[in-house]
Amino acid sequence: MYQHVTPYLGDPILSLVETFVNDKRAHKVNLSIGIYFDNEGKMPLPESVRKAAAEIGVKAQSYLPMEGHTGLREELAKLVLGDEHAAITEKRVAVVQSLGGSGALKLGADFLKKWFGQSKAYISAPTWDNHRGIFEGAGFEVGTYPYYDAQTIGIKFAEMTAFFNTLPENSIVILHPCCHNPTGVDLTPAQWDEVLEIVKTRKLIAFMDIAYLGFGDSFAEDAYAVRRAADLGIALFVSASFSKNMSLYGERVGGLLVVTPNEAEKELVLGQLKAGVRRIYSSPSAHGGLTAYGVLSNPARKQAWQAEVYQMRDRIKAMRQKLYETLSQMLPEKDFSYFIKQRGMFSYTGLSPEQVQRLQDEFAIYILQSGRLCVAGLNDGNIDYVAQSLAKVFANQ
Repeated sequence: MYQHVTPYLGDPILSLVETFVNDKRAHKVNLSIGIYFDNEGKMPLPESVRKAAAEIGVKAQSYLPMEGHTGLREELAKLVLGDEHAAITEKRVAVVQSLGGSGALKLGADFLKKWFGQSKAYISAPTWDNHRGIFEGAGFEVGTYPYYDAQTIGIKFAEMTAFFNTLPENSIVILHPCCHNPTGVDLTPAQWDEVLEIVKTRKLIAFMDIAYLGFGDSFAEDAYAVRRAADLGIALFVSASFSKNMSLYGERVGGLLVVTPNEAEKELVLGQLKAGVRRIYSSPSAHGGLTAYGVLSNPARKQAWQAEVYQMRDRIKAMRQKLYETLSQMLPEKDFSYFIKQRGMFSYTGLSPEQVQRLQDEFAIYILQSGRLCVAGLNDGNIDYVAQSLAKVFANQ
């Protein structure tokens, strides 16, 4: 009956993790998947999150409303947009608690396909692979816009803005407000100002995926592009996730925010988003949602949580610095400054697929074929080995 079904080739990241797990070499290092690990190589749970979860305990939980926990939705809007943003005080932000950031992207993509079905979606070249999968799965034709410049290990900014200036009204552009995945190369605030003016002038729809809030600079600085877009009155969708910054990977806690022109349109959008939730999974995680709310709604705990996130951020920066220093010492003729210029959990190494395969075969170091390395997987116990192995591979370029 199912012989005509096309085989699934697997997700490139999750499939690589399976290969890593089956690798019997004791010195193997997994730098592929986007998970934050501490200096002991363990996935930590912030103490602030642990305390919030302990208050809930293990008990029977009723279904949350389709749109999710009311308090969490309110706190998420304030976290992303700022406590006193006009969009919040004027009650024109539709917020839905979702199944992680991926669930928010799916809900938003389905909504846009239904109500802006003739639009085309555009992702950065490169981007997180699932951006294409989610929007194509919703029925969109997906194109790419210029972004990463392999020659300068920077951004093709002139090409990017020129391309945006060619797009028709209601085209959807998927943007990374901070900690670009997979490159770690971000726009500056001045560049964001220029891009967002184009988005506003061309009447484009901005869909911002902010999965790494707090891992770049500060929470406010990382949300600069989102808040600026809301200030400008741009048609704005924002997918947010607590997987990384609260280590709630398995709880699947995130949210979708849609900034609308007025409260009446907010209600229309929220109603259709609720209908979308009902068609897919009916309601989101109660335990995960209550845990996140327990962190965000308690001022002292929220402050402690943000401080813990900054500790994660600083540890990643320290690993970047160590990688840069070791590689520069071993190969002084090469410029590795991009390791400390990039931000967030990921770094584009500049390695070719062949070099990536050599890293895996000879050194048991796993990174993506694109050359993306998860800096959060480095620690004091493996950084020297990884740097030395990278130097051997870089030496043959």
